[in-house]
Amino acid sequence: MPADLAVIGLGHLGLPLAQAAVAAGVQTVGYDTDPRAYTELSAGRTPVEGPLTASDVRRMLSGGFRPTTDPAELGRVRTAVICAPTPLGADRTLDLTAVGDAARALAARLRPHTTVLLESAVPPGTTENYLLPLLEEGSGLRAGRDFHLACSPSRLDPGNRSHVYANTPKVIGGLTPACTESAAAFYGRLTDKVVRARGPREAEMTKVLETNFRHVNIALVNEMAVLCHDLGVDLWDVIRCAETKPFGFQPFRPGPGVGGHGAPVDPGYLPYNSRTPGHPLRMVSLAQEINGRMPQYVIQRCATLLNEHGKSVRGARVLLLGVTYKPDLADQEGSPAREIASRLMGMGAQIGYHDPHVLDWRVRELPVPRADSLYEAASSADLTVLLQHHRTYDLQGLAVKAQLLLDTRGATPAGAAHRL
Repeated sequence: MPADLAVIGLGHLGLPLAQAAVAAGVQTVGYDTDPRAYTELSAGRTPVEGPLTASDVRRMLSGGFRPTTDPAELGRVRTAVICAPTPLGADRTLDLTAVGDAARALAARLRPHTTVLLESAVPPGTTENYLLPLLEEGSGLRAGRDFHLACSPSRLDPGNRSHVYANTPKVIGGLTPACTESAAAFYGRLTDKVVRARGPREAEMTKVLETNFRHVNIALVNEMAVLCHDLGVDLWDVIRCAETKPFGFQPFRPGPGVGGHGAPVDPGYLPYNSRTPGHPLRMVSLAQEINGRMPQYVIQRCATLLNEHGKSVRGARVLLLGVTYKPDLADQEGSPAREIASRLMGMGAQIGYHDPHVLDWRVRELPVPRADSLYEAASSADLTVLLQHHRTYDLQGLAVKAQLLLDTRGATPAGAAHRL
C-alpha cells in the first residue's frame, strides 16, 4: 500500500519523526536494513533505548505505521526523510557511511516530484557535495528540477516534556527556493513553526552551532567545577546566583562527562577540504579535551574521598547510581559511566550499580552486579557515586544511608554529600 512518507533509518532520529508523522495523520512507512528493527517494531517493541516506549510503538502501529526492510517501498512515497546515524569516528569526523547507504537505496527507486529531506547530523556541505551526487547518479534525475532536496537537521531532546516535535521549530534549507517550500509544506504538517534558512549549508551549520554551543558551555562549567573545588567555593551556589541574571547568561551545569547522540563538530576536520578553509575551531577542540577529562577527574575525587576516610580504591566497594546519559531515560549513548566503571575496575575496586532504567549492564564485556535494594547497597558500599539523577532517587534519604556519597550532578541538598 502506498504511503505519503518514508522514514529511512529507524533509530533515535527516525522513530520520533515517524511518531510525529503518524500522529499528524501522515501515512508513514519506516525503512531500515536491520532485520531486528523490523522484528521489534512489528511486535510492538522499540528497537533502540530512549526515544520511544513500547506503548508509543503500539500506538504508531494502530495509527497505520508500517516498518519494512523492503527498499521497493521507497519508490512509492511523496516524501523521503533520511535519518541515518552519523557517529563520530576515530579521526573526529562524522561517519557518513549509513547516509550513503540510505541515499543509494533511495536513488535506485527515486521518482520525479519526490521531496528528499536529510535530518541526519552532517558536516556543512554534505547535502550538496555528498548526498546530491549519490541521488542524481543513482536515479538519473536532477535535484531541484526533477525532485526536491533539502536539509532539516533534527532538534530532538529525548525526555523533554515541554519541547516536543510539534512545538519545536524546524530549520529548513532547500537546494532551491522551490525545494525549501516543498520541505516547508511537509514539516508544516508536523510542527507549529518552520524556519527557512538561505540554503542547505546554513541549515547544516545551524546544527553545528547548536551542538557546539552545548559542548563549549559544558566545558566552561566543568572547568569552573574543578577550580571551585580547589578554591573551596560552592559552584552550585554560584550557578544558582548567576542564573538570576535576566540577560546575557544561560545556566549550564557540570557533570562526570558529556553523553548523548549530538557529537561536537569541528569544521576543520570536514571531508570536503577543497571546499572549506580548513581552519579548526580551537574552542571546540579544547571543549572536547576538557569534557573528555571529566571521567578521570571523577576517579580522582573518588580516590581522594576514600583515602580521606582511611580506605584505598583497591578492594573498595563502589556503587554507581545512574548509568544512562540523561535522567529518566534508558539511553546509554556516550554515558561517562562505562569509562568511570572501567577505570575503577582497573584500580581494583569492586563495582556495583543501580539504575531503574537499565536492568543489565556490562563493562569490559563483564556483567556488573545490579543492586536490588538501593538503600541496602548504599549502606554497604564504601563509596556511592551519583552519576545520573533519575527522579526516582530520594537523594536526601540516600545521603543518610550511604557511608560516603559523591554527587556529580549537584542534586543532593547542600551539605548532604560531597559534590563535584
